[in-house]
Amino acid sequence: MKTSIAIVGSGLVGTVLAIALKQKGFNVVVYEKGNDIRTIDFSGRSINLALSERGWKMLRRVGLEQQVMQLAIPMYQRAIHQLEKAEQQPYGINGEAIWAISRGGLNKQLVSWAEEQGVKFSFNTPIWNLDLKKGLLYTAKKESDQWKEIEHDVIIGADGAYSRVRNAMQKHSMFEYHQSYLPIGYKELVIPAVNKTEFAIDKNSFHIWPRKDFMLIALPNIDGSFTCTLFMPFKGEVAFEKLNTESEVKLFFKTYFPDALVLMPNLVEVFLNNPINPLVTTKCYPWVYKDKVALIGDAAHAVVPFYGQGLNAGLEDVDVLLSIIEENNEDWGIIFEKYQKLRKINGDAIAELSFRNFREMSELTADNLFLLQKKIESRFAKKYPELWLPLYDRVTFSADSYQQALEIGDKQAEIMKIIMETRNIEHKWDSEEIEKLLLQLVIKNTK
Repeated sequence: MKTSIAIVGSGLVGTVLAIALKQKGFNVVVYEKGNDIRTIDFSGRSINLALSERGWKMLRRVGLEQQVMQLAIPMYQRAIHQLEKAEQQPYGINGEAIWAISRGGLNKQLVSWAEEQGVKFSFNTPIWNLDLKKGLLYTAKKESDQWKEIEHDVIIGADGAYSRVRNAMQKHSMFEYHQSYLPIGYKELVIPAVNKTEFAIDKNSFHIWPRKDFMLIALPNIDGSFTCTLFMPFKGEVAFEKLNTESEVKLFFKTYFPDALVLMPNLVEVFLNNPINPLVTTKCYPWVYKDKVALIGDAAHAVVPFYGQGLNAGLEDVDVLLSIIEENNEDWGIIFEKYQKLRKINGDAIAELSFRNFREMSELTADNLFLLQKKIESRFAKKYPELWLPLYDRVTFSADSYQQALEIGDKQAEIMKIIMETRNIEHKWDSEEIEKLLLQLVIKNTK
């Protein structure tokens, strides 16, 4: 008889995992503390997603790539909105795109697709605690009520950054857990469609208004609107705490984002009504308990959104776990140990990469020397693809592990520091001299 598997959490990663396991013939039940996710309004709290190759690979594996693409829009470049001008920065060296998609819209579709494939969902079933050894989930309407036991062979926690499954694991000795918040938060805004269907700005760009310590971004939706996110410190000279009235909000946007202001007719109402949300990173170890329990996605490794890899990393968790299951014939102790060994190091790596990328997005995208460095890297990578792949491309468009990307990216950064310190680099960046120097440094570094 096939293993009975409980998945706690009906978010994106949990639902894709449920589909994949059901396709393998397992008995799968997804437990969700709240209402059917298809009845929930996600507005105000959801940063739009940027799907890239790691995520598409997993969706391809379960046969959902084409359906999801119908809900997404490709973004081939960053559109950088400086106060004086706007310019484009292509993403991939070979014209690749990342895909914008609504988190709520995708989640709702995934639940419906999962039900069509026979996955069972138990909504309004909060999980308050677990018996890890016996594989028991404890539920009740309220935590103070008498708990009811639910038994499964295997339990997988896909219940996000504030995971109840992880919380139960923390009660066992030798469990390491670290949670940290950035001093900045985010608020969701919107650029509505023009005439209800037309895009107000280029739909195939990831729009960024970089202002060093804060920034505004905008990602397209299939209805012609853009979901915007303002990232900014909670406290300080320019901070959320200073924006509490209609006049303060209008003056702030007129000063720092004048071209965005004219695109947001309902800015003040939306700004004052939507919440300010925190940005959290979580790390923990172990991710598994014997052959009974495992964590996946944000429950194991929540990251800040600045590399657009949160969902992609979670779906890659699923992809790796599935491959291990296929190789180990339901020996869950071995399966979970191999999964943890492969994914923990990569979860830590993408957390570090995501943290670093805030500076690139909010500050460096408006720095001329940084943009010149990107040009040098792109030119060299196209000529010597076997020797150089820029960090962004390695993270977003390649199959290399996050750990490899972090290690190689650090080495590349050291090389580019030497290149950018070359005298008159602005005038000879595309010269044979610079190409030879870069080639020498790369070959030396690989010996």
